[in-house]
Amino acid sequence: MGRHALAHLYPWDVIGDPDAVPRVRDLGVDAVALAAAYHSVRAATPLHPAHRIVDAPHAAMYVPFDEASWRGRLLQPATATWLAAHDPFSTAAQALRRAGLKVHAWIVLTHASRLAAQHPQFAVRNAFGDSYRHALCPAHDAVLEYCARMAHEIVRIGKPDGVVLEAAGPMGFVHGGHHEKTDGADFGTVQKQLLSLCFCTACTARYAQVGIDAGSLRALVQAGIDRPARSIEAVLGEPLATRLAQVRGSLALELRRRVTGALRRLAPELEIILHASADPWATGAFASVAGGVDARADVLVANCWAGPETALAEIAGLARWQESRRLAAYVLALPPRPCDARALRAELDAYAGAGVDEFHFYHAGLASRARLAAIRTALRGDAC
Repeated sequence: MGRHALAHLYPWDVIGDPDAVPRVRDLGVDAVALAAAYHSVRAATPLHPAHRIVDAPHAAMYVPFDEASWRGRLLQPATATWLAAHDPFSTAAQALRRAGLKVHAWIVLTHASRLAAQHPQFAVRNAFGDSYRHALCPAHDAVLEYCARMAHEIVRIGKPDGVVLEAAGPMGFVHGGHHEKTDGADFGTVQKQLLSLCFCTACTARYAQVGIDAGSLRALVQAGIDRPARSIEAVLGEPLATRLAQVRGSLALELRRRVTGALRRLAPELEIILHASADPWATGAFASVAGGVDARADVLVANCWAGPETALAEIAGLARWQESRRLAAYVLALPPRPCDARALRAELDAYAGAGVDEFHFYHAGLASRARLAAIRTALRGDAC
């Protein structure tokens, strides 16, 4: 299609499978986003010769742990004890590079269940006082320092061609528990946004700094969660919602400035790819950049998992803050999206027409042969 294409992978998809790299190369992608710091996951490996499931019970860093770099730090990443390789990221990256593929370090920042559980004072806490043990809150300087140092160490040790930054802002209600049992509550979009607002000690201090009374805000949020609402602005009132959005936006802004600043000082020419959303209330993997990116990122990635109807609005919103950056579409090649090359090609064409420069596919290691074939056919345009 004449556009840059990237596939996401875990190190264990490559290690121990001599056919993995040829499979990925033959998709027609020119780069891989290889997990270098990732949250807990139970992942299928449908084509690996040695296993079918990898269970990563907690967030881990997939480059070697340098004790000197982390000495005296309260928040420290863990290593992947479930993998035999000393340096899983580099082992997989070397194999991919030999095939002519660029390798970007895929770094998940604030989604860290082990640390948020061990240090609940740094976890996101909702209006009812419930702690989210999957979510570190970047209102705390210790969290900012942890994220920046982890990204720095991954680039220093792993020497990737670029980085893909995920969860570069506050985590929220969604994308949480291993055995999620929340769907039956029928929380709507606004209720999930309200449940994503944080009331940890650092956030309430920030609210006070801009004249927001945390107790009054908490009461309004609690009431809004328990009744239908059309927007956060309708629940809180426009003036309060505006001030709150500014505080929330500043959290993501500080985090991406801190992380990208550390990376640019270490590797000025490093390509930085940022998962982003134009929604001021966005949390999770695609943090809000409403108001401006204000950080040296080269590519902004829009979440297109819901399909073209929703994704085109995401892309249009993100284009407002594009400036000189490229736009990428994060395309889901797994269920519930159909295994249909023609439909996938039509989706890619729609995104290209909306100004997207790159396609990022999730996920080349989790996909069946049929789904990999759909990606390959859609990119090439064969028989579509």
